[in-house]
Amino acid sequence: MDSQHWRATITAAQSGDRQALDELVAGWLPLVYNIVGRALNGHADVDDVVQETMLRAVDNLGSLRDPDSFRSWLVAIAMRQIRDRARRRTPERLEEAAASDFAELTVLRLQLEGQRREVAEAVRWLDDEDRQLLSLWWLEVAGELTRRELAAAVGITRQHAAVRVQRMKERLETSRGIVRALDGACPDLRELTGRWNGRPDSVWRKRLARHIRGCGYCGGTRETVVPAERLLVGIALVPLPVGFTLSLAFGGKTAVAAGSAGWSAKLLGALTKPAVAMTAGATIVAGGAYVVTQPPDAPPPRAAVTPTATATSEPPTSAPPTPTPTPSPTATKKADLYGTVVDAVDRAPAPDARPAALPRRPESGVTSTGGPKAVMQHRGDSVTLTGRGYVLVRWQISPHARPGGVVMPAWTGLKGKLFHVASGGSRRMDDPLPGAPNGYATGMGGPDIGYAVLPPGTQQMWQNEYFYLDGTVTLTQNERGCDYGITVFPSDWATVDKDVNEGPAQGAIRYGLVRDTGTDSAPVPQYVTRATPADPATVPQRSRV
Repeated sequence: MDSQHWRATITAAQSGDRQALDELVAGWLPLVYNIVGRALNGHADVDDVVQETMLRAVDNLGSLRDPDSFRSWLVAIAMRQIRDRARRRTPERLEEAAASDFAELTVLRLQLEGQRREVAEAVRWLDDEDRQLLSLWWLEVAGELTRRELAAAVGITRQHAAVRVQRMKERLETSRGIVRALDGACPDLRELTGRWNGRPDSVWRKRLARHIRGCGYCGGTRETVVPAERLLVGIALVPLPVGFTLSLAFGGKTAVAAGSAGWSAKLLGALTKPAVAMTAGATIVAGGAYVVTQPPDAPPPRAAVTPTATATSEPPTSAPPTPTPTPSPTATKKADLYGTVVDAVDRAPAPDARPAALPRRPESGVTSTGGPKAVMQHRGDSVTLTGRGYVLVRWQISPHARPGGVVMPAWTGLKGKLFHVASGGSRRMDDPLPGAPNGYATGMGGPDIGYAVLPPGTQQMWQNEYFYLDGTVTLTQNERGCDYGITVFPSDWATVDKDVNEGPAQGAIRYGLVRDTGTDSAPVPQYVTRATPADPATVPQRSRV
């Protein structure tokens, strides 16, 4: 939107125009979210810092003399809140894990590939001060900020800013080299990182940088390295994630700010109504005025789930989020084509609940390029399956080695039909591990080791996931972030039926879940496409085949 429009909007908001103030908050929230998210790399405090920044901006909007300086003024407020947050951190909180790795979020939401992805992931290796500066420089290169605004936000001259940016870029290039090396196959590097807990820090950055400088394999570039600024030119802002909440609780100082600024009557009215009011870009909830922003093409938001809540299927203190209903055969029109029903997020069945009957589909057997047992532990590992019959995909997640976001495997080059027919192995990956009190640790991790975090809307995996193939398809392991492995076995109906109906000898947490309807309305796997993209990790979550 042009500067003239924003100048008029800011002036109107300062004069008490309620609609203008709503537009101002909604329009500038993504910029603030990107600055704070990248500076803190998605730490749990991001929401609080973003909220405090926006509230302070609303509270002090009347003191802004020049509407043309609004952007630099807002960015400066955000940077002050980031620095204040750093000063308030106690020693106990210094080792807290990120709530939602912003580097991973950047890669996934902007579908970055190659060296652009490399730059985003290198941010993890920077120190706090460098990350704060990079959060501004990234937006400068992308065309969202000017160098003058960057310098003003940091509180230094443009000349000093140039020096600091150059030093930060040098450390960023070192970090890019680390990311590149960790993606390689250097045996000496594997031995060196055997003692590494998987969390980037300055100590390991120095160790790995020393290794790279002295290693012919890691130090040799196998492709031309493009400068970071050329890779980031014109790149979009990371969209606000579905479920991101900006809590504008009216009370004390905030109530004065809302009243003096003339906050939207629609928003204020929501405080006294039990219903949820919907606007074009926000959901306003009664009792606390929560504005839930989301991209315009995003699916309806689900209840927000923290990593801890995700880690156990039946939390002891609160009910699980309301599931998205799985489409039933009767709800599917006869005219619908194969592939229009995609596996939906569900709630785990009760412990030891018996599954529905498993329909029996014709099977002549499935051949696999990986043989009877294809083990895929690393990004890019793949197996091609051909024939008519059942396939088992067994999950092994290792958050103790490397927690973080899970980039799901993808089914590509599909010819024919593929269904998600059942889930088994006697447990879901978010079930409490044997002997873990109150769901303290699950297959998705725990407080001591971090969590494996699924992309929003992704189906929670069971240890054994069963599929039915009539044709050919390639399954690719897309590990990036959390460490996981999958093993692929051609199977048969009898094996699937036994798995989902019988627990192990020592007793089962639960048995299994049958998803197959016996018709083309049975669920289709998420992350499936008939295309053959160069990078399977870019396959959309809810594709249509």
